[in-house]
Amino acid sequence: MNSDSDLSIAGDILEVQHLLQPARPHPSTVSEFVGLARSIAADRDRWAPLVQYDTATRWYHRLRAVPQTLGSDPAGEAPIGYEVWLLSWVPGQGSGRHDHGLSSGVLTVLEGELTEHTARGAQRLGSGAQRVFAPGYVHEVVNDSLEPAVSLHIYFPGLTDMPMHSAQCAPAARNAVPA
Repeated sequence: MNSDSDLSIAGDILEVQHLLQPARPHPSTVSEFVGLARSIAADRDRWAPLVQYDTATRWYHRLRAVPQTLGSDPAGEAPIGYEVWLLSWVPGQGSGRHDHGLSSGVLTVLEGELTEHTARGAQRLGSGAQRVFAPGYVHEVVNDSLEPAVSLHIYFPGLTDMPMHSAQCAPAARNAVPA
């Protein structure tokens, strides 16, 4: 990375407000995906009526799946350019340690509080908090508060693999629920 870039100086794109772009119909940069997440989060009337809470299993709902632009995929394939997921978390629910395969992503907490565990430690994410991650980023997301939480997840390209990293997860869990 160029040592004179805003990102190398600031260290976190979410801290460099002038780099964050408004949502476009077909985002193509990390900052545009962050802008898309912020615009969806701001449209509470659209997502809030969809939210459900399930104490037996984590609830999730795909809000949007957008294919890659025409001509960018190999012949005969139709890969997903990006996906938008809405997830709810009752107290105690978590994702397990995982990564997102070849996908990058943006996680936005819409309501409540979640805790993200990474190799660098735990970080509480309150309503409005966002995390941006690249392929191979290993984390676990948990609702360890006493109130339910809701989060929005954007994966680009669309999520095709979610390898689990904890010892208690069986290999069959590789294509698990988004987190």
